[in-house]
Amino acid sequence: MPAIEKIRVAPGAPTALLWDAVAAHTLRWLRSQGVAARDAVLLLPYAALAEPARAAFLRAGGWQPRIETVLTLAGSWGPPEAAPEGACTGDTVLDRLQAAALLRQQAWGQAWQRRDPQGFERVVAAVVEAAQALRQGLAERAPDEASAYWDQVRAALLAPAGPAAAEALLLQLAQAWAAGSGPTDTAALHRAAPGAWVALRLGGPDAVAESLLARARCPALVLDADPDAESPFDGAGDSASVQRFLCQDFEDEAQAAAAVVLQALHAGQAPVALVVLDRELVRRVLALLARHRVPVIDETGWKLATTDAAVRVLALLRAAQPDAPQDAVLEWLKVWPPAQPRALDALEALWRQRRHVPDAKAGLVLWDRAQDHLQPLAQAPVLALAAWLQRLAAVLAADGSLQDLADDAAGAQVLGALRLVGEPPAHWQAAALALRLTLPGFVAWVRDTLEEAPFLPLPDPGEQVVLTPLSRPFGRPFGHVVVPGADHKHLGSAEAPPALIGDALAQTLGLDHAQARRHRQRLALAQLLRAPQVTLLRRHRDDEEPLGDGPPLQALLLARAQAQLPPWPLQPWQGLLRAVQATPVARPLPQAGQALPQTVSATQLDTLRACPYRFFARAVLRLEEPEELDQALAKRDYGTWLHAVLHHFHSQRMPGQDDAQQLLHAADAVTAELGVDAGELLPYRASFDQLVRPYLLWLQAREAQGWFWADGESDHRLPSPDGRGPQLRGRLDRVDHGPGGLQQLLDYKSGSAKDLQKKVKLPLEDTQLAFYAALLGGGEHLSAAYLAMDDAEAPLEIPHPKVHDTVQVMLAALGDEWQRLREGEPLAALGEGTVCDTCEARGLCRRDQWGVA
Repeated sequence: MPAIEKIRVAPGAPTALLWDAVAAHTLRWLRSQGVAARDAVLLLPYAALAEPARAAFLRAGGWQPRIETVLTLAGSWGPPEAAPEGACTGDTVLDRLQAAALLRQQAWGQAWQRRDPQGFERVVAAVVEAAQALRQGLAERAPDEASAYWDQVRAALLAPAGPAAAEALLLQLAQAWAAGSGPTDTAALHRAAPGAWVALRLGGPDAVAESLLARARCPALVLDADPDAESPFDGAGDSASVQRFLCQDFEDEAQAAAAVVLQALHAGQAPVALVVLDRELVRRVLALLARHRVPVIDETGWKLATTDAAVRVLALLRAAQPDAPQDAVLEWLKVWPPAQPRALDALEALWRQRRHVPDAKAGLVLWDRAQDHLQPLAQAPVLALAAWLQRLAAVLAADGSLQDLADDAAGAQVLGALRLVGEPPAHWQAAALALRLTLPGFVAWVRDTLEEAPFLPLPDPGEQVVLTPLSRPFGRPFGHVVVPGADHKHLGSAEAPPALIGDALAQTLGLDHAQARRHRQRLALAQLLRAPQVTLLRRHRDDEEPLGDGPPLQALLLARAQAQLPPWPLQPWQGLLRAVQATPVARPLPQAGQALPQTVSATQLDTLRACPYRFFARAVLRLEEPEELDQALAKRDYGTWLHAVLHHFHSQRMPGQDDAQQLLHAADAVTAELGVDAGELLPYRASFDQLVRPYLLWLQAREAQGWFWADGESDHRLPSPDGRGPQLRGRLDRVDHGPGGLQQLLDYKSGSAKDLQKKVKLPLEDTQLAFYAALLGGGEHLSAAYLAMDDAEAPLEIPHPKVHDTVQVMLAALGDEWQRLREGEPLAALGEGTVCDTCEARGLCRRDQWGVA
């Protein structure tokens, strides 16, 4: 076979000269070989280089060679050979399912999954990662080298013994799985017979392309546009104008990067490449550019799962699950096309148990239609993945969602990622027919698939800024390249190798390894400097961690210093500041007047005392923050349960019977009555079971003193004594009768006993017990106390001293206050104390935008 020729092409030259040199060298070499340009194939490192390459050949005139990448050429060659059932497909999500099934075929794999489900998932991911890395090594070789390659891999693997026995066993399993998966997608390229092969080396060698050239039976040429491997930075940056900026922190760096991009656009240096090293930082830069309406195209893509189209599909699947919470169903209904807003609002109101729902019938009709629509998914048994996809497509088509998704850019990519459109490869179809999943398993597959796949927006001719990884901006006609995040954490940080394949083994097998990755990073930085303008930015620190230049940049600066070239000083970034007149928001001072409620509860009165504006939002405007329909059991729910249990016990208590058994029976009965999940209640129930004996001892001692339970969970109302204040209403936890006609009001509390003790130290600050005592008349024969039920000394009585006096002061003050509020006294937002930390009305009063008082 002919030897591969090699020509150095414009090393270090500006990008503007590169492509004309590539076209000239290619055409000259083809003429010397007697090969027509139209019969040759030019292989490029990545597809974005095709446009400048074709433009250069157009300028040169005459026929052009066929310009491809390895992947585009393989895709045009036809479908790959059918792979055996269970093969490693290269689809990460599908391969994880198949690898899990493969591991479960082993007895130790089943035991591992039962013992440590999360660890088993990590093992599955490691096996898939190793198998795909080994398959990539196979793709870089000719088909007739496959047998020798697998022999080499098997010989290099460790015997499953010693401390790393588990890892060695898993790696052997990954190798056997990868080896049994048939030929790779690029294997068919070795049957191609062009007139000549030409491969452009730009940013490092393409192993697949150079394997094709090495086995070619036609003339082959490598156009090497990379610098020398031993000294990659010789001549780098000679033709570029390079500036470096040091920023103070994350926000300062984002502001600086956005400003540099805008300055470049104003200077006519479009298109501008924005290199993505720190994804979080670049998201902030994009937000700043969006304020200036700068069109951007993202070649790195973001997760498809974050798009509205993906959310719509996942909401449908989550709602279809038999145990779907009402929140999940409501989330889907809000994006379901047939759901009318009035019917949807009515259904939500019914689920929230609102008292008056005008359109209740429409809400119930909507729910019946929704259940019928979900039935094909909800009632399906275990099905093959292919069958699940057919059902999903049918359900989406039934309400027009399938067409809506197909007409949307993100939706079309969602359908493609899920293989709901087009003809998937034969090996993928075979795997989809073999894999059997439950509905939760199918939902997990869809979620993982959409989280793995990137969303790539369609290119727009008006876009002037291109987001690109470090390996993609060179060789393209960018007027300015901006590189934020050029620090040691993001520039030159080594990617983690496959968990089961160490770096030494990767080098032995000729797979990608750390040294090769570092070399590519240096080449990428050197190639980056072909652009006319390059700006490198980094911040001084990341939180409290100091940052330095990335290792490739350090090597570049050292090479320039050794060559006695002019330095590129690191300049402190000076932000462009503009004076803006402060326009603070005034503290709101609403007036309620006659809109004041006629009746108030203890909670509302406490809110009025803590912040009048919060009372205005809750009681006058009647605003409320809707809670989740389905919530995990919280401490507040435990308090509700405990109140009900104690009321059930005392109201149903049978004298002469075992009190402990009666109290435990009350707990079981209330759990069933309230529909509380026993599993969620378990930690609270354990605390309650520990409380039973102390509570009964306290109750026994109390009854020995002459105190007995009289009433509980009773509703009371009290008109204003002088007619000026509101009517009081409330529900009392417990009222006990004692000797000599005494009464005591008890309020159960599952919170901190210390906080309760602090409250009653200043009786006039304790609204709740005084309010409840007022409902019982507040006479001198009445006492009141909190009963702390969640304390080391529980049950612990915390009495309110002289509650009769507090009641008199509270009623008089409330009448005066209500009179002033009716006459126009503003309900001011105080903006003080801890109440602001959790206030749901903080955004309404705009506490954080007030001016200085």
